[in-house]
Amino acid sequence: MILNDKLIINFTPTGMIPTKEMTPFVPVTVSEIVEDVHQAWEIGITMVHLHARDPFTRKPTYKADVYGDIIAGIRKFAPELVLCVSLSGRDFQEFEKRAEPLELDGALKPDMGSLTLSSLNFNKQASVNAPDMIKALARRMKERSIKPELEVFDVGMINYARYLERKKLIAPPHYFNLLLGNIACAQADLLHAGMMIRDLPPGSVWSLAGIGDYQVKMNSVAIVAGGGVRVGLEDNIWYDQARTRLARNVDLLNRIHTLAEAYERPLMSSAEFRNLLDLEEGNGKYGVQTGVQSDDLGGLRLEGDQPMVETLTGHTKGRR
Repeated sequence: MILNDKLIINFTPTGMIPTKEMTPFVPVTVSEIVEDVHQAWEIGITMVHLHARDPFTRKPTYKADVYGDIIAGIRKFAPELVLCVSLSGRDFQEFEKRAEPLELDGALKPDMGSLTLSSLNFNKQASVNAPDMIKALARRMKERSIKPELEVFDVGMINYARYLERKKLIAPPHYFNLLLGNIACAQADLLHAGMMIRDLPPGSVWSLAGIGDYQVKMNSVAIVAGGGVRVGLEDNIWYDQARTRLARNVDLLNRIHTLAEAYERPLMSSAEFRNLLDLEEGNGKYGVQTGVQSDDLGGLRLEGDQPMVETLTGHTKGRR
């Protein structure tokens, strides 16, 4: 486990659940997401965990072209910022859909892709992540030299990360998001957080997230304990526990900076984070550094799937 005086701030502006009906402040269009990231970048963040929405329905989408528009907009003003795309299993189960954002390349290539390490239940919906799906997504990220953002909601998921490491599908240095407070998973208290942090494999960097009312509590624990934070409207749309004031992303970020200043935790820059995780330097070069990613891909994919290759149009097809 790696502790650092510098604070990782992982900004999560949108997510899959918040809608304009819930809060007018959630960014859902490409321009809104880009603008919220711009404001966050000016305040100070290390990385962004991106979700894309369909431009017409405003529902979550896996489409690479929408992610590409968001990434292009962000990199106009922040070419060094670390960008992670969501590969969530809440709404989409087909491998080709979940992996589509990973096929972006060049100036649009993401540095990281989210990888939830087991299935789980939320309040009203399941996120299904079968073992073969997790392995296939990990394998595709390895093929594409994209670093997994390991999402953990319970202690057993950390053990599964160790399993993937033994299978040579992921390799340190690892970045873990430890998400606490979901109704069916690890709860937002010191015991659960401590057990998860203790069990992390060597060479791991971690951030704490709290779902809903627990966001500021778990962020505070992380700041005190030497970890990073995951913060944004994806996990919590309210500023106060009494739920009298809807938050803006800038409100949540400003509060984190106030807490970090009190505990003398300066922001970790994107350049420092890239160096810590063996990522390319940004500014036109993205993903895992060339030569760092192993050529041993573990030989694992979804049964019947062929390796994915890019076409000239930017779409993917199986190699026959």
